[in-house]
Amino acid sequence: MGYAPSLAAIGFHPLDGAHYLRAHGAPRRVVDLIAFHSSAWAEAQEFGVADELAEFHDERTRTRDLLWYCDMTTGPDGTDMKFEDRMAEVRERYGPDHYVTRALDAGMDERLAAVQRSRNWLTSVGLADQV
Repeated sequence: MGYAPSLAAIGFHPLDGAHYLRAHGAPRRVVDLIAFHSSAWAEAQEFGVADELAEFHDERTRTRDLLWYCDMTTGPDGTDMKFEDRMAEVRERYGPDHYVTRALDAGMDERLAAVQRSRNWLTSVGLADQV
């Protein structure tokens, strides 16, 4: 969400997506989940928009973890990927000096923890083989 050129007001897709959704009446929870998806706080720090991100709320729930899990196990073309492969793909796509790569490193522990909690829950409810 927020990558479309017509939505890229700031150029930081979590905020651009959240602003778009809020302007179009999306529920606050959805807006907040988009704003903070996949360790966006780390990327906001690197991009210089942490103050703008602070107007949103990171709910730190299973729903949030599952959203992150989906984002971090799905490739840019929609294919399923292992978490490790997805992180390697992001690094390769952006290169070592890009703010996205620096943010990836800064938020890696949080990303990994969300993915692990999601895997554990999906296994516990018998859905691990379906995602």
